[in-house]
Amino acid sequence: MKREGDFSALDRQFGDLIARLAGGCAPEAQLAAMCASRARAQGHICVSLGEIATAGVAAGAATLRKNLRASKVVGAPGAFTPLVLDDHDRVYLRRYWEYEQQLAATILARAGAQNTQPAPNDKTDLQKVAAEKAVTNFFTVITGGPGTGKTRTVMQILQLLREEPGGEKLRVALAAPTGKAAARLTEAARAVRENYEATTIHRLLGYLPGSPYFRHNAKCPLNADLVIVDEASMVDLALMAKLVAAVPNDARLVLLGDRDQLASVEAGNVLADICAAAEAAAPGEQLHGTVVALRRNYRFAETGGIYRVSSAINSGDVEAALAALQEKAQSEIEWQPLPATSRLVPALRERIVAGFRGYLEAAEPREALLRLQQFRILGALRHGPFGVENLNAIAEEILADAGLLVARRGWYRGQPLMITQNDYNLSLFNGDSGIILPDPLSGGELRAFFLSGEGRVRRVLPSRLPAHETAFAITVHKSQGSEFARLLFILPEKDNPLLTRELLYTAITRAREAVTLWSNEAVLRAAISRRTLRHSGLRERLIGR
Repeated sequence: MKREGDFSALDRQFGDLIARLAGGCAPEAQLAAMCASRARAQGHICVSLGEIATAGVAAGAATLRKNLRASKVVGAPGAFTPLVLDDHDRVYLRRYWEYEQQLAATILARAGAQNTQPAPNDKTDLQKVAAEKAVTNFFTVITGGPGTGKTRTVMQILQLLREEPGGEKLRVALAAPTGKAAARLTEAARAVRENYEATTIHRLLGYLPGSPYFRHNAKCPLNADLVIVDEASMVDLALMAKLVAAVPNDARLVLLGDRDQLASVEAGNVLADICAAAEAAAPGEQLHGTVVALRRNYRFAETGGIYRVSSAINSGDVEAALAALQEKAQSEIEWQPLPATSRLVPALRERIVAGFRGYLEAAEPREALLRLQQFRILGALRHGPFGVENLNAIAEEILADAGLLVARRGWYRGQPLMITQNDYNLSLFNGDSGIILPDPLSGGELRAFFLSGEGRVRRVLPSRLPAHETAFAITVHKSQGSEFARLLFILPEKDNPLLTRELLYTAITRAREAVTLWSNEAVLRAAISRRTLRHSGLRERLIGR
């Protein structure tokens, strides 16, 4: 974590508030509050006493612990105070301590009440094992990388349920963190039953504008016998706690996702923590056997470049990853040195024109939307010469020079969009992709076109769009849940703490066919060596030790 000089204005204001509530001079409590606030903004659930001491307290951890416990604004677990200091020297914002406690307790209660039906016999077909666990147990996690059959397993789960006595009447709720992921889940589910439809988690729970609460909760649970949540790695602690609490006690809950992908943008790394706790659980403990890890990859050949490089990155094996990237025999993934900033535009020109020409020359919106999924640029950061903001500006310039579009302020023909804020009235959600094109049904006026989950083309007035951004290039975080035929993945010229093996793994596995990676070797080595660290106590609470 960063040092004291890097506290935000919000961190400092919160620290001042805690100091006033403490009754005046309370430097330890004020610093602990600032550190806890900063930690949450960085994706952590809590902050250790050691981190707080490093941030500006001369005294050791023992003295710091004593002074914090003496403060009326810092309490032990269960005390009604703004900050919580637990028995493992972790300091929490009270709300996040409650989220962690509630989630752990609810998961353990579900796992401890597992159905007593016999376990499946066929241990070689992990999709079958996962599907049967999901149908017979109250809590199941199915994890696996892209192409390991998570979506097909959903279809097996739904098919097994239909075959149960009264299965046709079972109430099934399908959800995902983004509209894009929900649309894909809908497509898979409708291969089993036509009226299945997935929605976003916020809509499923009953989003209340301007409120951190939802209509459905433990006192007003969902009307469902089975709840399936896809892309669970993207769900933060607060949302997961509220979701799990709203699932009826007698309903089955299934979480699907890739534990090795990037953690959620908000605080927590919940799916990874649950999987780690289940791995550590001994036979007889509640979480033992609740997680099924799908390993066989049906999309990438094990001898192919994408599989080999992503596997090496995932395991943190720098030398194996670099060796696979440099192997000439494989054509799926190509590694090139990052061009100098002064050479970036000419280096990108041919790739951008070739990559985007297809959708810009499409005859009609549906074709354009489908062709847009053939190529995309991914960036690790938003800002800087190799950040997505500059890459989008360069793409506009290159495509305008090639006569493929006329870029201008506001909207223009051929502009690719990504929605960045949910709009439930328009059914447009964070992560949805669209294109601005002339609409022949409106006299050639510009409209934003999107594909619905059912594959229908939707038209929206650009002026009605929720928050959005141009999307020739998108961040790796925004690419989660998406697939593209080919990718150009560009890392920055200097190392950055945000560059981790999870980010590299997520980016490379967004491609179905080919990836070109631009990076300096030193930056790439550092990123593969660095893991995403999210401080929390969830894993320990789930295994009870």
